[in-house]
Order: sequence, then C-alpha cells, then structure tokens
Amino acid sequence: MYLADGRPAPATSVSPGGRRTGRSRRVRAAVPSTVLVLGTVSLITDISSEMVTAVLPLYLVAELGLSPLGFGVLDGVYNGVSALVRLVGGRLSDRGGGAGHKAVAAVGYGLSALCKPLLLLVHSLPLIGAVLAVDRTGKGLRTAPRDAMISLAADPAARGRAFGVHRAMDTAGALCGPLVAFMLLRAAAEGYDAVFTVSFCVAVLGVVVLLLFVPGRALPAAAGTAGPASAGPASAGPPAGPTPAAPRTPVRALLGRPEIRRLTACAVLLGLTTVSDSFLYLTLQRRLDLPEGWFPLLPLGTAAAFLSLAVPMGAIADRLGRRRLFLAGHLVLLCAYGLLLAPLGDGAALVCAVLVLHGAFYAATDGVLAAATADAVPEDARGSGLAVVQTGQTAARFVCSLAFGAAWTAWGDHTAVLAAAVGLALAAALSARLLRSAGPMAGPNSPSEHTS
Repeated sequence: MYLADGRPAPATSVSPGGRRTGRSRRVRAAVPSTVLVLGTVSLITDISSEMVTAVLPLYLVAELGLSPLGFGVLDGVYNGVSALVRLVGGRLSDRGGGAGHKAVAAVGYGLSALCKPLLLLVHSLPLIGAVLAVDRTGKGLRTAPRDAMISLAADPAARGRAFGVHRAMDTAGALCGPLVAFMLLRAAAEGYDAVFTVSFCVAVLGVVVLLLFVPGRALPAAAGTAGPASAGPASAGPPAGPTPAAPRTPVRALLGRPEIRRLTACAVLLGLTTVSDSFLYLTLQRRLDLPEGWFPLLPLGTAAAFLSLAVPMGAIADRLGRRRLFLAGHLVLLCAYGLLLAPLGDGAALVCAVLVLHGAFYAATDGVLAAATADAVPEDARGSGLAVVQTGQTAARFVCSLAFGAAWTAWGDHTAVLAAAVGLALAAALSARLLRSAGPMAGPNSPSEHTS
C-alpha cells in the first residue's frame, strides 16, 4: 500500500478482531498493566516513606540532638538493614512461584506501614533504630519480588523502559512526599507527629492497592523470550540456559554465573562510596545554612530530576547498554561530589546543580541495575537473582553510611566528602575494568548486547 505522494505506507497489520497492530501498539505493549499498577503502589508508598525520610535527618539531629556519628549509625540502619532480608524475600517469592512474588511483597509493604505510627512513641537511639530496622526489613522483603514481577511482565527488549516507567512513578511519590511534609511542618503545631500519622495512613492505602489490583501471578511478556537467552545489554558472554539455580545453594549457584558475579562486585564497589541522600542533604544544608523549615524541600530537586530522566534513561539503556549507563551514572554522582567540594560560592545555583546531578545519578542506575540483573537470571530464580545484587549494593551503602558519619565526626563534612569522591573515582575505574572483561559494555550489535 502506498500513500498519495508515492511513499510506502507504514507496515501495520490487523488482528482478527479488527484492531490495528504495529509500531504504536508494540510501544504501548512495552509497559504492561502490571508494571503500571506496581508503579501506582510504589507512588503511594513513596509518598509515605519520603514524608518520613524528608524530616528524619533534621528530626534526629536538631530535635533529638544526635551527633553525625549517631546519625550515621541510624542512617546505615535505615538504608542497610534491608540487605539482611533481601535474599530471604527473593528466595521465598521464588519458591511460591508467581503468586509468591505478590504475597511476599504484600508482607513487606505491610511491615513498613505498621512502623510509621511507632515513630510517635520512641525517642531514644536504640528504640528508633529498632523501628527503622523493622521498616527496612519490610523494604528488603518487598523489593526483589516487586522487581521480579516487573521483569517477568515486561518484554525483555524493553525491560529498561519498563523499569524506567516504574521508577518514574515511584519518584513522583518521592516528589510529593517532601511537599506534604513541608506543609505539615508549617501548618501543624506538632509538625513531626502530624508527618508520622499522615505517613501511616498513606502507607495503608498503598497496601490496599497492591492487594486489590496487582495480579496474583506475573506471566512472562513473551513465552520463551523472558529468560536469560534473550538477555539485554547488561548480559555478557554466552547466553545463559534456562536451568534454574540449585535449590539448596541458591546464592552460590547464582554467583556461579559470571554476569551476576561481575554485577554484584561492581554494585558493592560503587556502593561503598555512594554517600546516602540524607548526608548529601545535610551537607548542603550546613554549607548554605538553610533554615530548618526548608530542609524537607531539598529531596524535591533530586526527585524532579529523577522523574524527568527515569524513562529516557531506561530507553537509552535498552538501546546502548545497561552496564555502560550504570557506570556512567556513578560518574555523574562524582560530579555532584565535585560541586560540593569546589569553592564556587553558595546559593541557589549550587543547590540546583547538585540536586539535578543527584537525580540523574539515580535515573541512570536504579532501574537500570535491576534490568541488567534480570537479563542474566532465569525466570524461576528471578527474585533470588535480583536480591543477590541488591543485597551486595545495600550492604555496601550501609558500610558507607557508617564510615561517612565517622569521617564527618572526626574531620568535618568537607574532608568526608573528599574521601568519598576519591573512593568513588577508584571504584568506577575498577568497575570499568570488571565490566570490560565481560565483553563490550555497549553497542547493540555486539554479541552480548540485545537491541530494543
């Protein structure tokens, strides 16, 4: 068929029901409904969690008088305890099949929701640490099963885009959470209590949406193509076979895969020098001497950049290579460290630049690492495989929080950031060598790459 000007018409086909199929329908199919519903759950849950995250550093340091080292311990707990249970969550969800992913994720979301009102009742370091540990246990249980459901529902060639859409929706919640916290702090007499109460109500809504609307069993997007044989840009070497991981030693069997071993090693190396969000915001607040009431707005810059860039970065990862983009994202974070260290003057321009770079770092690494890992893991071990890599990364960031808090207490924030920057540069160089040894890190035409 030809158009009026003689050019051939775009190739399309008509389904038996009379519906048109073609490029536009394939693009829409790249983001299935399961991904969108899980994105909605994450959006709601992130409103709740980011309300707490936005005020927690200031609440602990200014309200309760914790030292930077004490805050480093709690921040490490908040961001690192989930590493202890991610493998459990991933393994339990795999044993339960497709329905197990939803069940374990629901338990995780429920645990985190129950912890929000408990923050109203505890005011000492040990008790706050215990509540945060339980909250992060919930996050650790739910992350791998949720990402497994996303990877199984998405077409392998568009996994980066699917994760990008999910992370964009998740970040929309991260954008709203600090705003709600900011308004509550300014409007309520007992601002922190109001933040924790509203956060609990929103978290319960997220659990309800998960239970009612997420399918009980996530089916692969395309039979025979969702396994490692059709691995995306993150995979390296010969395609993995469909043989599941050994049931008795899942971690050892998964780490026996070269792709998983390299990705885990890189995630650990880079995680050891990734300063937590809270410390980055505290550094900005100290450098600019921002009023306490404005502190909850700092995460908005990160969230806005993440929201704007998550989907484009996912699409770029699908086309150019997920491992390469993951590494490049950490170089962007290194630039943010450089701005914090450089004598460029203080003001709005510095804040905007650091927060935009911080958001771009997350857009290029968060969902991209999950997509890269999913490419290298068979379907029946998807939750466990994602948990292995995420556990390594989260444990490394836990260590980084402790070390950064200790360095800040001993030498000050400037020296602590300088040490993190030097460490990140070295870790990026080592990671580049590891990934290069696996084959080309990008290039859709390379044997180990998969084009979208």
